[in-house]
Amino acid sequence: MACLPWPRLNLLPRLKLPIREILDYLTQPSQAYPFFRQIAIPGPLWYDKSGMRSTNRKSEKIRQNKFDPLLTEKKAFELSEKLKRLKEISRPRAAEEVKRLAELGDFSENAEYQLAKARLRGINNNILLLETQLNQAVIIKPQKTNTVQVGHLVTIEGKNGQKTYQILGSVETDPQKNIISRNSPLGAALLGRKVRDVIKIKLANKEVKYKILKITS
Repeated sequence: MACLPWPRLNLLPRLKLPIREILDYLTQPSQAYPFFRQIAIPGPLWYDKSGMRSTNRKSEKIRQNKFDPLLTEKKAFELSEKLKRLKEISRPRAAEEVKRLAELGDFSENAEYQLAKARLRGINNNILLLETQLNQAVIIKPQKTNTVQVGHLVTIEGKNGQKTYQILGSVETDPQKNIISRNSPLGAALLGRKVRDVIKIKLANKEVKYKILKITS
C-alpha cells in the first residue's frame, strides 16, 4: 500500500508552523504529530492496489465518562444552558457549514469539509456528554447539621492560620475560590466531622493537622 499525504497545501500556511515540521508531517503518519490531530486534520489516506481509498482513522466511540453526579443548582443550570446553546445554535450552524462545503464536491481534496465534519462531531460528542452528566446529576442540598456535609462551608485552623473552604462535587472544584472536591484528601477527611474535631492528612513525607472551627450550611 502507498501512503499519500492528505491535507491541502493551501490550508497549511494557516497553521503558522515551521516549514520543516510541515514537510515532515506530509511524509510521516499522523500519529507522529499529535498537534495536527488536535486541530482535527485527518491522517494520511491509504490506497490499496485497486485504487480504493480508505482512512486509517479508528472508529469513533463515545467514551463512558464517570462523572461526579453531585452538582449545585447553579452549576446544573449553567450546564443546561450550555446544552441548549449547543443544540439550538452551535450544531445547526456546524451542520449547515458541512452541507455547504459538501456541495463543493470532491471530498478527498476538500480539507475545509473534513474540518467542518470534525467540528460537528465534536459538538455532537459534547451534547451527548452533557446530556449524560445532567441525567446523572444529583442536586446538592446541604442540611443544617452539626457535621460536615457536601455543600457546607468549613472553617479550619492549621499551622499557617485559618481558612474557609466549601466542599462540592469534583465538577465544581476551584482552588482559587477555596472550593474543594469531596473526593480530595482534605474534603474527604472533613466529611462527617464536627466542630472542634482535629483531622490528620498524610502528605508526601509529613502529616498535617487541622482543627474544625466552624460549619456553615
